[in-house]
Amino acid sequence: MVELIIFYVLAIVISVFSIMAVSSKRLIRSATYLLFVLLATAGLYLLLDYEYLFAVQTAVYAGGIMVLFIFAILLTHKPGDRVPNEPKRQRILSIILSVAGFAFCAHIIFHNINRVYQLVPANEINVKQLGMTLMGTEKFEYLLPFETISILLLACMVGAIMIARKRS
Repeated sequence: MVELIIFYVLAIVISVFSIMAVSSKRLIRSATYLLFVLLATAGLYLLLDYEYLFAVQTAVYAGGIMVLFIFAILLTHKPGDRVPNEPKRQRILSIILSVAGFAFCAHIIFHNINRVYQLVPANEINVKQLGMTLMGTEKFEYLLPFETISILLLACMVGAIMIARKRS
């Protein structure tokens, strides 16, 4: 019963702060709300007894990625400025596209749920196997995408520095 209450509290925190993150007019506040979402997601991992994913979520996303976001915001924008309102037509279009994307994802998930259950092994994977899968170079291992994303993040940071230099 306690786990169910904790789950609902975390779900409400994730939902509320997600909405606040995308609707806030101040960028630093949006980044802070996103931090709360990432920490609550880490709480869900802890509730599911995935201590490794909890640690990764807290250290990498809530720690490293948020520092990267805030650093990029501080380099490219004045943190105290408000974000200007978008035209009403653009808001309506974004809502329609968001609902369409949600419906598309729900359709894919609900029509392929049986295939997913067949692909998931019955026994759990230990941390060593997970690490070898993430950092391996064989088929179905993810070192190349991991390094590609790190290069993309580096390029984003260099771009933010170049934009900040041009403005000053």
